Amino acid sequence: MNRTDFIRTMGVTALGIGIGIPGLTQGMSVTTGEILPDLLLNAKGKTIHSVKKWNKERKVIKKRWLDYLGVIDANPRAPLLKVLNEEKQNGIIRQHVEYEGEPGITVRGYLLKPETLQQALPGVVALHSTSDTQMLYISGAEKGKIVPFGYELAQQGFVVFCPQCYLWHKNEGRNWEEQASHYIKNHPGMTGMGKMLFDAQRAVDVLESLEEVDASQIGCMGHSLGAKEAFYLGAFDDRVGAIVSNEGGIGIEMSNWDELWYLGEEIGAFGHEHHEVLALAAPKPFLLIGGDSADGKQSSPYIEAVKPVYDLYGKKENLELRNHGQGHSAVPITQEWTYNWMKEHL
Repeated sequence: MNRTDFIRTMGVTALGIGIGIPGLTQGMSVTTGEILPDLLLNAKGKTIHSVKKWNKERKVIKKRWLDYLGVIDANPRAPLLKVLNEEKQNGIIRQHVEYEGEPGITVRGYLLKPETLQQALPGVVALHSTSDTQMLYISGAEKGKIVPFGYELAQQGFVVFCPQCYLWHKNEGRNWEEQASHYIKNHPGMTGMGKMLFDAQRAVDVLESLEEVDASQIGCMGHSLGAKEAFYLGAFDDRVGAIVSNEGGIGIEMSNWDELWYLGEEIGAFGHEHHEVLALAAPKPFLLIGGDSADGKQSSPYIEAVKPVYDLYGKKENLELRNHGQGHSAVPITQEWTYNWMKEHL
């Protein structure tokens, strides 16, 4: 079944989603001022009062979204890192590395870690923005206007891995849409976001494989493009224990989620909103940062819609929205918020 047929089916019968029946309105799309559907009403219109019953609903939601995204089977081989270059800077080791992503495909990233280690440290997947295509700024390899989140997290006592987004992996001069089209053509049934999720999960594999990392303490963060990736990684990967998503646009209509390299234009007909994906992260510590651009005051309904799920676990305080109101850029206060969130929760 192709994605168009899948969406057509989803709108009426699949997974118990319908229209106009109590408890079956979770597929409603959201427009300005519209209330997000209640996550704690099941397909029979009954209220979910326990974590056990929520976990059943969670499985339905997770399958629904994975069916839309497309799934790449996990690579069973441990990622073996080939160091292309190593630098030491102010007590931090920065390694530019190659490793296997999908079977037979070599990809690159930056590994950053304190030069002196007394014990295994928490790990963080730090996901770069669209303005940092070679991960040079997030890793601190070059200085610029983009915040070196990866490098600074290593200075804070984390082992950090910064993978490259597929949009710039051997793209042979193709623009974003052309690269996404090239990838999807060779992977029928996939979305760009499905590929991004796989690559981010492979980055978790990298951290898990390192003796320097405490695999029970792994977080993820990102800004802009990286925020979208961090959002999905934190929601779909149970190994990730803390998330910071900075100005990615939590709502589908709040950012360019319908671009081919993310979810594609068919997301408009999917009939489901991102509060469902956010709820998959519960009860993990999830910090959403906005600047009143992609995220901000307009993101509040998503947080409020998901808090009842967090409350089932007694962890309502683990879901938070902070708004600096200064636009899309990662302004200095976002660095403080990000680092403190990771230190507090990992």
